[in-house]
Amino acid sequence: MKIIALDQVPSMPMQMEGAAGVIKQVPVGKEDGAPHFSFRVFTVEPGGHTPYHVHETEHLNYVLEGEGVLVDVDGTQHPVKAGDFGFVKPNEKHQYRNTSATDNLKFICAVPSAYE
Repeated sequence: MKIIALDQVPSMPMQMEGAAGVIKQVPVGKEDGAPHFSFRVFTVEPGGHTPYHVHETEHLNYVLEGEGVLVDVDGTQHPVKAGDFGFVKPNEKHQYRNTSATDNLKFICAVPSAYE
């Protein structure tokens, strides 16, 4: 069993090519012995974004704070805000963008542990 507050989880810059102003935290993941899924938390600074990318696994997202857009495969920007859930299907190109000039966009991203 593991219980940890998010402010106790180490932060690191997102290392994927195409990311700008994104911090990653992994409160629960494969290092904890999670065999099937991992919870990651991404904080996107004002004007920042995750890579516009695609992969073989689904993403289950929950926006904790802020607002921005989730960009789909066609480039359409779907508004997201605190309290919203997002589902990205396997092989669906996507990107999170923080559209705020002042506030962070923070969201949980649950993925299969193998993808972490």
